[in-house]
Amino acid sequence: MALEDEFNREVTGIRVSLTDRCNFDCVYCHNEGLGDTRGPMDAQDEEMTAGEVVRILEVVSEFDVEKVKFTGGEPMLRNDLEEIIQRTPDSMEVSMTTNGTFLPGRAQDLVDAGLDRVNVSQDALDREHFTHLTKSGAYDRVLEGVEAALDAGLDPVKLNMVVFEPTAGYIPEMVDHVAKNNGLQLQLIEYMPEISGNPQWAIDIERVHDWLAERAERIERREMHGRARYYVAPEAQRRREQDSDVDTGMVEIVDPVENADFCANCHRVRVTHDGKFKGCLNRHDDLRPMGEMTREEIREAFRATVESRVPYYGEYFIRDGDGWTLNEKYMETHEPQPAND
Repeated sequence: MALEDEFNREVTGIRVSLTDRCNFDCVYCHNEGLGDTRGPMDAQDEEMTAGEVVRILEVVSEFDVEKVKFTGGEPMLRNDLEEIIQRTPDSMEVSMTTNGTFLPGRAQDLVDAGLDRVNVSQDALDREHFTHLTKSGAYDRVLEGVEAALDAGLDPVKLNMVVFEPTAGYIPEMVDHVAKNNGLQLQLIEYMPEISGNPQWAIDIERVHDWLAERAERIERREMHGRARYYVAPEAQRRREQDSDVDTGMVEIVDPVENADFCANCHRVRVTHDGKFKGCLNRHDDLRPMGEMTREEIREAFRATVESRVPYYGEYFIRDGDGWTLNEKYMETHEPQPAND
């Protein structure tokens, strides 16, 4: 039976960071809310072993957790990624978020191991802009990675684009790109200054919603996080009024900042690369170790993490001028449970 927190949210998904290492240095990176902790590209001692990751997944599957998403850092820096996916419980849907540079040559092996879906980070279609945002020269390699994923049957491939001041002008081009290319979808992710810093980069995400609503052929609401999905036709095709049945690409907005509805529909917890449960991306005080990672210690930590989830991080972490701070009034009435040693 799925565990339910005190706000009647069942936890049915888990997001597992396999490493905090990355071959990119994106200007907006918050490293799963832990800050910029990237280090050497070699495997680090604190990273969970494949066996530990699999043991966690086997335990949470006992509580009807149906989905796992592997993240990083860059998860494909793990040479044992295929093994981890292959050993993931059969009952769980397996997805991954990657920068795509290692998909050429490995995408088919990942699918053969059991990977069901992939998100590829791609914030711009222009090589120069991409290089500025990612501090890498891997633009062509990312495009090759997307093609490799499609060739391996990972259709649709969802492109992740962070929406903030440096990328806002690229949105129309990216929307048209996925509308014209079967097999691609676009996920526009609201910039989160409260954990990424640089609040001056944030833009009003509602303006993006309004623009997409005007362009969309149809709109639907996804149950997960109450997200809106916009089905948009290519700009050239859209101008032909005689076309009554046009091809469309799907664009989805992930807008968690100051959005209580987003949190009310959250059914996911996280695991950090060094083996701690985390109840909310935006909290920094709820990291919960699992001891020696025996099955019972994992069960206890998982139960405690679900029990201590907050209803809406916007009550917990609030604006303070141009910055963000803990809401002391909230903390007085919702003291977080101490993590297990």
